[in-house]
Amino acid sequence: MFALVDCNNFYASCEALFDPRLRDRPLVVLSNNDGCVVARSKEAKAIGVPMGAPWFKLREMTEQHGIVALSSNYALYADLSNRVVEVLSAFTPNLEVYSIDESFLDLTGFAGLDLVHYGQQIRARVLQWLGLPVCVGIAPTKTLAKLANHVAKKRSGYAGVCDLTRLSGKEFDTLCAEIEVGEVWGVGRRIEERLSRIGVRSVQDLRQSDPDKIRAQFSVVLERTVRELRGEPCLALEEVAPPKQQIMASRSFGNPVFEIEELREAIANHVGRAAEKLRAQECEAGAVTVMIRTNVFKPEEPQYQRTVTSPLAEPTADTRTLLGAALAVLEGVFRPGYAYKKAGIMLSEITPVAGRQASLFGSDVEMARSAALMAAMDAINRKWGRGTLRPLAAAGEASGWKMRRERLSPAYTTNWDEIPGVSGEVRLSISTED
Repeated sequence: MFALVDCNNFYASCEALFDPRLRDRPLVVLSNNDGCVVARSKEAKAIGVPMGAPWFKLREMTEQHGIVALSSNYALYADLSNRVVEVLSAFTPNLEVYSIDESFLDLTGFAGLDLVHYGQQIRARVLQWLGLPVCVGIAPTKTLAKLANHVAKKRSGYAGVCDLTRLSGKEFDTLCAEIEVGEVWGVGRRIEERLSRIGVRSVQDLRQSDPDKIRAQFSVVLERTVRELRGEPCLALEEVAPPKQQIMASRSFGNPVFEIEELREAIANHVGRAAEKLRAQECEAGAVTVMIRTNVFKPEEPQYQRTVTSPLAEPTADTRTLLGAALAVLEGVFRPGYAYKKAGIMLSEITPVAGRQASLFGSDVEMARSAALMAAMDAINRKWGRGTLRPLAAAGEASGWKMRRERLSPAYTTNWDEIPGVSGEVRLSISTED
């Protein structure tokens, strides 16, 4: 038995949590460089703000409805996400963090409990302790739990918690017939269109499809989805996420970049962040890829783009080595005279540190020193904030390459200088009586 706990309108809810003025107002959160809408409050959805809409195209709606737009505050969202997971961990010994705003809970062995009441307890605890609204979907498989969560969100009669096992067979069939197949976990727009062409338009249609035929016409993944919709568990809880085979870091620049010094700083920041993720999953990389390009959306300007991969002598997780390789590639691909819009790096040929073979080029002592230094740097950055210690090449004063975040809210929970305060008059009543 699984429960999927999903935070409602997560980014918008995080912003409104610390700024009461945003509550009950149409609020949107913008993508990198304040480009497009990536999150909407329920009020913004109600007035028809489309997901992915360019912000500059919403001026008329903004004037008409008073839409508030904020830059993505990733530090705030990540911190509150971690706090949600901490609260949820008290409700189950086994939990999978599926995304920044979703977690699967293993409820195996909870059969003696009223799971709807248990789900309401989860909702109440997260709301009371963190101020964030969540919905809970409960079912025998992960795919059905996702579907149950969708029902809990969209149908007010469930009061934010839907346990599909409470429904009779007829009730469940009717419910599935009312939900479009595109709402099923893993069924994207293209698959939905292909399914529609063969007459599969609802969740019920997909449930009743022959799994073997679905596998032959589509994939084994969709076959598993059909089986999961029938109540046959095919997907286990992943308490530890599998290591990534590639780690990427890239950003579009807030302003065009012309000088290699600014590109060096951007690349250094990307390498530092990617290397931190690499070490967090206890792995090393055997190759570094560097990408730079101009603005493809301005064809009237001179265009240039290059992507080059540099293999390393041996796998490493040392930021210094990875950065040296990346900057060497940058020196080779940079061409003056272009207005660069984006730069990025990718770490690949990733292998676990535990499976490392004896070094051919360096001593075990050097490798141990490198690991200790990187561990110390990561510990300091965790304690004092990301970027406290960073490569010298990333510590420049250039700002043109950085994201445009003109509508950024404060770091309410991760920066002492930006923690909300309370001010007001305190009046004392002093009695003169004995």
